[in-house]
Amino acid sequence: MKPLATLIVKSVATCLLFASVSTLSWAEDVEPSIIIRHSEDKTFYEYTVNGEVVEIKVVPKEGPTYYLIPAGGEDQEFKRQSQSNLVVPKWVIFRW
Repeated sequence: MKPLATLIVKSVATCLLFASVSTLSWAEDVEPSIIIRHSEDKTFYEYTVNGEVVEIKVVPKEGPTYYLIPAGGEDQEFKRQSQSNLVVPKWVIFRW
């Protein structure tokens, strides 16, 4: 290879390496966590992202599942919904 072509290849490889490393560190910061708590008649699934509660899934022993979503105020009130607000990415990586 000519010196200029070698320099271009090395530069592109370095840029790709730094881009992948910065993407990985960003993904670690926003990774959600789930805390599961059980009571006598309900199970709670608390979804948090960056230490903030995003949603609580409540599964009663009898009756339908429902979700508690933060109302957006400073007083930590929640509103009840029948469906989840969480959006989970679903990408097709391979198809055959």
